[in-house]
Amino acid sequence: MSEQNHRLPLSRERALAAAVALVDAEGLQALTMRRLAAELGVEAMSLYHHLPGKEGLLDGLVETVVGEIGAAAGRTAAAGDWRAALRQRFLSAREVMLRHPWAPTLLTSRSTIPAGLFAYYDAVVATMVGGGFSYRIAHRALHAFGSLALGFAQEVFRPGAADASFDADAAEAELAAMAQAVPHLTAMMVAEAHDAADPTLGWCDSQVEFEFTLDLLLDGLDRLRGGGESPWVQHGAVPGGAGSP
Repeated sequence: MSEQNHRLPLSRERALAAAVALVDAEGLQALTMRRLAAELGVEAMSLYHHLPGKEGLLDGLVETVVGEIGAAAGRTAAAGDWRAALRQRFLSAREVMLRHPWAPTLLTSRSTIPAGLFAYYDAVVATMVGGGFSYRIAHRALHAFGSLALGFAQEVFRPGAADASFDADAAEAELAAMAQAVPHLTAMMVAEAHDAADPTLGWCDSQVEFEFTLDLLLDGLDRLRGGGESPWVQHGAVPGGAGSP
């Protein structure tokens, strides 16, 4: 640890910045209060004056990432019409998630919601209402967007955590075993296998697939905005169901 780092006063912001840098470099499994204290050049007990233990530290990591997403969104707030503004907002959030590939797993595991997240979604709704959507459609849009609004997609199949090691031989053997039982699913997985350099968050969430899903939803919303609401949207019912979620 440098002499300059020792001279810097300890603060919650400084501790969280160091924690993010550590997890970016080595994954969530490397993060402990003792290890973070060593990175900061302080005693472990000093951290407890700023962060209430490991759970408070993890909540702080989520707050930090959400803050980055909000800041990125602020830099793109003036992007064209509602569609362009939302598209750029979500792609900016994705850039944040690609910098912190551990964040989706951590964000979806926390029991508390960072305050910054409410402001972020409030701005999403404001963009839609300003673009001519009703609050009813904006509500349904939030359900449809799901985690896309935060820059990642929750996958149907999640065989490991975002920072888990990938065993290529084991994956190949598993695919071979699957081939006869689920031939179409296996063929799809083989055909859609990504290049190792393809930026990814999760099992098969590539940039192309993220943008495909986002554009599909935005196109559909644009049709609803043009007065093409189907009866189940107008009356709050869903096909085969009793109402909206």
